[in-house]
Amino acid sequence: MELKVIAYAQNGHTDKFGIPRQSRDESPILTRIVFTPEYRVQEALRGIEDFSHLWLLWGFSEVENRQSTIEGDWSPTVRPPRLGGNKRMGVFATRSPFRPNPIGLTSVRLLKVADGDLIVSGADLMDGTPIYDVKPYLSYSDSHPEAKCGFADEHKADRLAVIGERGDVPETVWRDIVYILEQDPRPAYQDDPEREYKMDYAGYCVTFSVDGPTLRVRCIEKT
Repeated sequence: MELKVIAYAQNGHTDKFGIPRQSRDESPILTRIVFTPEYRVQEALRGIEDFSHLWLLWGFSEVENRQSTIEGDWSPTVRPPRLGGNKRMGVFATRSPFRPNPIGLTSVRLLKVADGDLIVSGADLMDGTPIYDVKPYLSYSDSHPEAKCGFADEHKADRLAVIGERGDVPETVWRDIVYILEQDPRPAYQDDPEREYKMDYAGYCVTFSVDGPTLRVRCIEKT
Protein backbone atom coordinates (compact mmCIF):
# COMPACT_ATOMS: atom_id res chain seq x y z
CA MET A 1 0.00 0.00 0.00
CA GLU A 2 1.30 3.43 -0.93
CA LEU A 3 0.34 6.26 1.41
CA LYS A 4 -0.28 9.59 -0.28
CA VAL A 5 0.25 12.91 1.47
CA ILE A 6 -3.07 14.74 1.19
CA ALA A 7 -2.16 17.80 3.26
CA TYR A 8 0.43 19.43 5.50
CA ALA A 9 0.10 20.94 8.98
CA GLN A 10 0.91 24.63 9.28
CA ASN A 11 1.48 26.21 12.69
CA GLY A 12 4.08 27.88 14.91
CA HIS A 13 5.85 24.68 16.04
CA THR A 14 8.97 25.02 13.91
CA ASP A 15 11.01 22.83 16.29
CA LYS A 16 10.20 19.52 17.95
CA PHE A 17 11.02 20.86 21.41
CA GLY A 18 7.85 22.30 22.90
CA ILE A 19 5.32 20.38 20.83
CA PRO A 20 2.57 19.07 23.16
CA ARG A 21 3.13 15.42 24.06
CA GLN A 22 -0.49 14.63 23.19
CA SER A 23 -3.39 16.46 21.61
CA ARG A 24 -5.44 18.49 24.08
CA ASP A 25 -8.94 19.75 23.44
CA GLU A 26 -8.47 22.93 25.47
CA SER A 27 -5.36 24.02 23.55
CA PRO A 28 -5.54 27.57 22.12
CA ILE A 29 -2.90 26.79 19.50
CA LEU A 30 -4.29 26.81 15.97
CA THR A 31 -3.13 24.56 13.15
CA ARG A 32 -4.05 24.96 9.51
CA ILE A 33 -4.44 21.75 7.52
CA VAL A 34 -3.40 22.79 4.01
CA PHE A 35 -4.42 20.33 1.31
CA THR A 36 -2.13 19.53 -1.60
CA PRO A 37 -3.37 20.56 -5.08
CA GLU A 38 -4.57 17.05 -5.97
CA TYR A 39 -6.81 16.84 -2.90
CA ARG A 40 -7.81 20.47 -2.66
CA VAL A 41 -11.32 19.67 -3.86
CA GLN A 42 -14.30 21.39 -2.27
CA GLU A 43 -16.53 18.35 -2.66
CA ALA A 44 -14.15 16.28 -0.52
CA LEU A 45 -15.04 18.45 2.48
CA ARG A 46 -18.79 18.42 1.97
CA GLY A 47 -20.48 17.87 5.35
CA ILE A 48 -17.30 18.13 7.43
CA GLU A 49 -18.44 21.33 9.16
CA ASP A 50 -21.20 19.33 10.85
CA PHE A 51 -18.53 17.60 12.98
CA SER A 52 -16.90 19.24 15.99
CA HIS A 53 -13.85 16.97 16.07
CA LEU A 54 -11.72 15.10 13.57
CA TRP A 55 -9.09 12.38 13.49
CA LEU A 56 -5.83 13.13 11.69
CA LEU A 57 -3.56 10.34 10.48
CA TRP A 58 -0.08 11.71 9.91
CA GLY A 59 3.58 10.83 9.57
CA PHE A 60 6.45 11.34 11.99
CA SER A 61 8.35 13.02 9.18
CA GLU A 62 11.58 13.56 11.13
CA VAL A 63 11.67 9.85 11.98
CA GLU A 64 10.76 8.85 8.42
CA ASN A 65 13.68 10.86 7.06
CA ARG A 66 16.08 9.15 9.45
CA GLN A 67 14.75 5.63 8.98
CA SER A 68 14.62 5.86 5.19
CA THR A 69 18.40 5.47 5.09
CA ILE A 70 18.46 2.46 7.45
CA GLU A 71 16.23 -0.36 6.27
CA GLY A 72 14.57 -2.28 9.07
CA ASP A 73 15.64 0.22 11.71
CA TRP A 74 13.22 -0.41 14.58
CA SER A 75 13.28 -1.75 18.12
CA PRO A 76 10.59 -3.81 19.90
CA THR A 77 11.10 -1.71 23.04
CA VAL A 78 11.48 2.03 23.63
CA ARG A 79 12.16 4.36 26.58
CA PRO A 80 9.06 6.56 27.19
CA PRO A 81 10.11 10.07 28.28
CA ARG A 82 7.32 10.09 30.88
CA LEU A 83 9.09 7.21 32.65
CA GLY A 84 12.26 9.25 32.84
CA GLY A 85 13.91 7.46 29.95
CA ASN A 86 15.08 4.76 32.36
CA LYS A 87 12.51 2.03 31.73
CA ARG A 88 11.80 0.13 28.54
CA MET A 89 8.27 -0.61 27.38
CA GLY A 90 6.99 -2.45 24.33
CA VAL A 91 6.76 -0.13 21.35
CA PHE A 92 3.11 -1.08 20.80
CA ALA A 93 2.33 -0.08 24.41
CA THR A 94 3.57 3.46 23.74
CA ARG A 95 3.05 6.35 21.36
CA SER A 96 6.72 6.56 20.51
CA PRO A 97 7.53 7.83 17.00
CA PHE A 98 10.11 5.06 16.63
CA ARG A 99 7.90 2.28 15.35
CA PRO A 100 7.78 -0.03 12.28
CA ASN A 101 5.47 2.40 10.49
CA PRO A 102 6.00 5.92 11.86
CA ILE A 103 2.32 6.91 11.73
CA GLY A 104 0.62 9.18 14.27
CA LEU A 105 -3.05 9.57 15.20
CA THR A 106 -4.43 12.79 16.67
CA SER A 107 -7.90 14.02 17.57
CA VAL A 108 -8.47 17.73 17.01
CA ARG A 109 -11.28 20.23 17.32
CA LEU A 110 -12.51 21.58 13.98
CA LEU A 111 -13.01 25.33 14.20
CA LYS A 112 -13.82 26.16 10.59
CA VAL A 113 -13.18 25.55 6.92
CA ALA A 114 -11.28 28.45 5.38
CA ASP A 115 -10.45 28.72 1.67
CA GLY A 116 -10.44 24.96 1.28
CA ASP A 117 -8.26 24.38 4.36
CA LEU A 118 -9.19 23.14 7.84
CA ILE A 119 -8.51 25.29 10.89
CA VAL A 120 -8.18 23.06 13.96
CA SER A 121 -7.02 23.33 17.56
CA GLY A 122 -5.43 20.80 19.89
CA ALA A 123 -2.97 19.30 17.41
CA ASP A 124 0.35 17.88 18.65
CA LEU A 125 2.00 18.37 15.26
CA MET A 126 5.14 20.08 14.02
CA ASP A 127 4.90 22.66 11.25
CA GLY A 128 5.15 20.82 7.92
CA THR A 129 3.91 17.45 9.22
CA PRO A 130 2.47 15.37 6.36
CA ILE A 131 -1.20 14.38 6.75
CA TYR A 132 -2.30 11.04 5.26
CA ASP A 133 -6.01 11.12 6.06
CA VAL A 134 -8.79 13.04 7.79
CA LYS A 135 -11.74 11.24 9.38
CA PRO A 136 -14.69 12.44 11.48
CA TYR A 137 -14.57 11.79 15.22
CA LEU A 138 -17.66 9.91 16.44
CA SER A 139 -18.34 10.34 20.15
CA TYR A 140 -20.59 7.29 20.44
CA SER A 141 -17.84 4.94 19.25
CA ASP A 142 -14.55 6.81 19.71
CA SER A 143 -14.96 8.03 23.30
CA HIS A 144 -14.30 5.66 26.21
CA PRO A 145 -14.31 7.64 29.49
CA GLU A 146 -13.79 4.46 31.54
CA ALA A 147 -10.63 3.46 29.65
CA LYS A 148 -7.43 2.69 31.57
CA CYS A 149 -4.27 4.45 30.42
CA GLY A 150 -1.55 2.16 31.75
CA PHE A 151 1.67 3.83 32.88
CA ALA A 152 0.49 7.14 31.34
CA ASP A 153 -2.15 7.41 34.08
CA GLU A 154 0.56 7.27 36.73
CA HIS A 155 2.66 10.08 35.31
CA LYS A 156 0.31 12.96 34.67
CA ALA A 157 2.24 16.19 35.01
CA ASP A 158 0.90 19.17 36.93
CA ARG A 159 0.90 22.50 35.16
CA LEU A 160 3.70 24.92 35.89
CA ALA A 161 3.18 28.53 36.94
CA VAL A 162 4.72 30.68 34.19
CA ILE A 163 6.23 34.03 35.17
CA GLY A 164 8.08 36.58 33.07
CA GLU A 165 7.39 39.46 30.71
CA ARG A 166 6.19 38.99 27.15
CA GLY A 167 7.97 42.10 25.85
CA ASP A 168 6.87 42.96 22.31
CA VAL A 169 5.53 39.48 21.56
CA PRO A 170 1.99 39.65 20.08
CA GLU A 171 -0.68 38.75 22.61
CA THR A 172 -1.92 35.67 20.72
CA VAL A 173 1.62 34.31 20.32
CA TRP A 174 2.34 34.94 24.01
CA ARG A 175 -0.87 33.10 24.90
CA ASP A 176 0.33 30.08 22.92
CA ILE A 177 3.81 30.23 24.44
CA VAL A 178 2.44 30.33 27.99
CA TYR A 179 0.17 27.36 27.27
CA ILE A 180 3.11 25.33 25.93
CA LEU A 181 5.34 26.24 28.86
CA GLU A 182 2.63 25.36 31.40
CA GLN A 183 2.78 21.77 30.12
CA ASP A 184 6.54 21.62 30.97
CA PRO A 185 8.26 20.84 27.64
CA ARG A 186 11.45 19.64 29.36
CA PRO A 187 12.46 15.96 29.18
CA ALA A 188 10.93 14.23 32.21
CA TYR A 189 14.34 13.11 33.47
CA GLN A 190 15.77 16.65 33.69
CA ASP A 191 15.17 18.73 36.81
CA ASP A 192 18.03 21.21 37.21
CA PRO A 193 16.83 24.67 38.38
CA GLU A 194 20.09 26.22 37.14
CA ARG A 195 19.71 24.93 33.59
CA GLU A 196 18.32 27.15 30.86
CA TYR A 197 16.28 25.76 27.98
CA LYS A 198 15.46 27.26 24.59
CA MET A 199 12.28 26.75 22.61
CA ASP A 200 11.38 28.12 19.17
CA TYR A 201 7.78 29.03 18.43
CA ALA A 202 6.18 31.23 15.75
CA GLY A 203 9.37 33.11 14.97
CA TYR A 204 10.49 33.62 18.58
CA CYS A 205 13.18 31.93 20.67
CA VAL A 206 12.13 31.54 24.30
CA THR A 207 14.76 30.97 26.99
CA PHE A 208 13.45 29.65 30.30
CA SER A 209 14.33 27.83 33.50
CA VAL A 210 12.26 25.78 35.91
CA ASP A 211 12.49 25.71 39.69
CA GLY A 212 9.97 23.39 41.29
CA PRO A 213 6.44 24.34 40.18
CA THR A 214 7.55 27.68 38.69
CA LEU A 215 8.81 28.33 35.17
CA ARG A 216 10.57 31.65 34.61
CA VAL A 217 10.85 33.12 31.12
CA ARG A 218 14.36 34.55 30.97
CA CYS A 219 14.35 36.02 27.47
CA ILE A 220 12.30 36.12 24.29
CA GLU A 221 14.03 37.06 21.04
CA LYS A 222 12.74 37.22 17.49
CA THR A 223 14.47 34.65 15.28
